[in-house]
Amino acid sequence: MDSKARIAYFSMEIALDARMPTYSGGLGVLAGDTVRTAADLGVPMVAVCLLHRRGYFRQQLASDGTQHEHAEDWQIDALLEPLAARAKVSIASRQVSLRAWHYRIAGCHGHEVSVIFIDSDLPENDAYDRRLTDQLYGGDAYYRLCQEVLLGIGGVRLLRALGFDSITRFHMNEGHAALLTLELLAEACQGNGQNGIGEAEIEAVRAQCVFTTHTPVPAGHDQFALEMAAEVLGKSHAPRLRDLFSTDVYRQVLRTDEAFTSPGELLHRGLMLNMTYLALNLSRYVNGVAHRHGEISRLMFADYRVDAITNGVHAATWIAAPMAQLLDRHLAGWAADNVSLRYALAIPLAEIGEAHTRAKRQLFDHVQTSCGVGLDPQVLTLGFARRATAYKRPDLLFHDMDRLRQIARDHGGLQAVFAGKAHPADAGGKALIRQVHAAAAALRADGVQVVYLPDYDIRLALLLVSGVDVWLNTPLPPNEASGTSGMKAAMNGVPSLSTLDGWWIEGHLEGITGWAIGSGEEDNAADRMLACDARSLYDTLAEVVMPCFYRHPEDFLRIRRNAIALNGAFFNSQRMLQQYLRRAYL
Repeated sequence: MDSKARIAYFSMEIALDARMPTYSGGLGVLAGDTVRTAADLGVPMVAVCLLHRRGYFRQQLASDGTQHEHAEDWQIDALLEPLAARAKVSIASRQVSLRAWHYRIAGCHGHEVSVIFIDSDLPENDAYDRRLTDQLYGGDAYYRLCQEVLLGIGGVRLLRALGFDSITRFHMNEGHAALLTLELLAEACQGNGQNGIGEAEIEAVRAQCVFTTHTPVPAGHDQFALEMAAEVLGKSHAPRLRDLFSTDVYRQVLRTDEAFTSPGELLHRGLMLNMTYLALNLSRYVNGVAHRHGEISRLMFADYRVDAITNGVHAATWIAAPMAQLLDRHLAGWAADNVSLRYALAIPLAEIGEAHTRAKRQLFDHVQTSCGVGLDPQVLTLGFARRATAYKRPDLLFHDMDRLRQIARDHGGLQAVFAGKAHPADAGGKALIRQVHAAAAALRADGVQVVYLPDYDIRLALLLVSGVDVWLNTPLPPNEASGTSGMKAAMNGVPSLSTLDGWWIEGHLEGITGWAIGSGEEDNAADRMLACDARSLYDTLAEVVMPCFYRHPEDFLRIRRNAIALNGAFFNSQRMLQQYLRRAYL
């Protein structure tokens, strides 16, 4: 393990191996792609995450689509290396001991990046505290805040215990790790021989911190009652939090113009500690994850300078074997230099078609095994897979069932493969899964085959993004921060049919890399926007996409090739990390 890393990347979740359920979705997959790319590019980085001994959850679906959740215990000893280093944090005046587990990522040129997993399941800890590294996004607000203490404060202390003393940048991947700023403030005060926080200490911490915000959805920004925060942080950091709030910074953290007669008064007004604002105030560089998301974030956080670095995906991970083998024949070294995907424009169209046919067969074999449903490889197949929640609108395809039936009858047939988990507390998301199942049952008699694959994970994601014909994405603008699944599909020659939100505003070239749903304009009347987008979806399917697929297959293959060459060559994590290096790290 190289302790000379200069960049520490903190994330509450990270997707590294399908056997390690330490992620729930896009945030964790992005984190995994980031550290893989750091290894490929030789970036001196170390990553920090919680262990999540029982994972996120395994999803089981009843015949009507009712979701049931089960914990997923995994073989930690077989996949991670235990480290001897220990650290302690204080939670509500309890001392919680932490240990570290090590995962090594080897890049394409031999450079290695370490991932440090924090574990509180030690015999000397209280029974409650031993469970703090069990469940990703589980428990109540108190449990979540305790986890964020472990990630932010505990993560810094474990890095120090492991000898990582050369770090100059702490990158917070979302606000879950924002409490690391309090630990860095403690270090700065100790280094200056100060007890309280002054502007010099604040500036010293800002100089080290980078913050990436990932969501325009309010629920994505953690906030906790100040009284709870004071209790959890205890004597160790609560005074530092009060000191921070007694400076000019506190009003921005709290988003209030109220005056307080004493720091202690802050804790008795029902006010909230907002982790996003804590990170915003104590970071030298802040960014959103697509150009449109940067614009939205600057509106949300008008007092701050927010840049935009559009997400990318790790090509060598997300290009499935059939397409990767084709690229190996024509574009030697594409995995180490993703820009060379641009030259896919020279690959014969027939070979693109053959590679996709193999990937489609692999997906359909899985559908047969998983659901007992035989799909027709000659029929246009849509793919939709992401977290099941209201703003992603998985039900948009079924807005007008009669119109959908007519389109399928008139234009050669239609199939769709869905997947995605709803958060256990998201009743609306669970209802949407049931709605898709109900629509599938209603359409089956009319020859429109719709399947919903259970337990969406990174293995299933690779099958889907490479095996369907068109990637469907229907978020309600402007709620999609980025949407990396469409980037993965593009690298596999699967064009997107998507609303103009997130990355697709940048990647969309109508009829060249895919197709747009709607105009991208926001409408305050959600019902009207839903109807307009559904109409646009049906019109584009019936008048453009399906005629191209069935009547002009060579043109469709050309769009496949364009998706690889134009989208894949840019929306990759090598370009993304190089932008972080130039703008944020160096």
